[in-house]
Amino acid sequence: MRDAGNVGVHQEKWWGQFLEASDRFDAAYLVEGLGDLVGPHIKAPLLRREVKIATEVVVRYLERPASEDRADQAREATERLIRTLARIEDRSTGSAISTDEAMILCLALQGRYAQAAAAAEPLVGTVKLQRLFVTALRLERFDIPMTLRLLDGGQTPEEAVRSGHLIGRYSWWPSWLLRIVTERALKGELNETTIAALDKCAYAELSPLQANLARKLLGGDPSLIDTAAQHLASLGDQETAARLRDGDLTAVAVAARIVPP
Repeated sequence: MRDAGNVGVHQEKWWGQFLEASDRFDAAYLVEGLGDLVGPHIKAPLLRREVKIATEVVVRYLERPASEDRADQAREATERLIRTLARIEDRSTGSAISTDEAMILCLALQGRYAQAAAAAEPLVGTVKLQRLFVTALRLERFDIPMTLRLLDGGQTPEEAVRSGHLIGRYSWWPSWLLRIVTERALKGELNETTIAALDKCAYAELSPLQANLARKLLGGDPSLIDTAAQHLASLGDQETAARLRDGDLTAVAVAARIVPP
């Protein structure tokens, strides 16, 4: 059986990054979702039914991978589908029956998820596939909408998932700080070091006026940073003033709190 030949916007390696981003990846959810997306595009009714049956059998196994009986059933169903597709191809000279869509799901049933996604993308679209893969990650405290937004903005799955996980862990932060985090994430400037520094601002219990100052300092306003640094220096805190001028985000919370609440 030949592989599905369609190539989407993203290559197999790109989709494979999702599989590496979580040790809780829900393969059953992914295969079932691919079946829902690709299945309706299989035009031959009998072939569509056989693909659906095979997909259901494999999903049952993936839901309980420790079951030997389900593993045997999944293997048999997949092999039967492979043989069916091979027979159709052998007899397909001049035939109107296309096996391309069925082959995409056959790849998924064999555990070749990234390859299946790359082949399915031109057929079902990037947006639906991205949502399917991101949801299948099953990460706790994970910002799915933000991750999808970052993917739409051109970030790789590795980058987008990392930022989505970081933001999800700190969803309790005040809205003004979350806006800053979102802006940095969209620029690809969010990492553990930045999050740790911003966390100090979240714990600083800033008043609205202080929070506004912190937001502007975090935005890199040079004149405001210089003014705040001078004020810190006048209060005897030369070290924090120097760190603020050097762009140290951990100094922002201290600088913001010099303003009366």
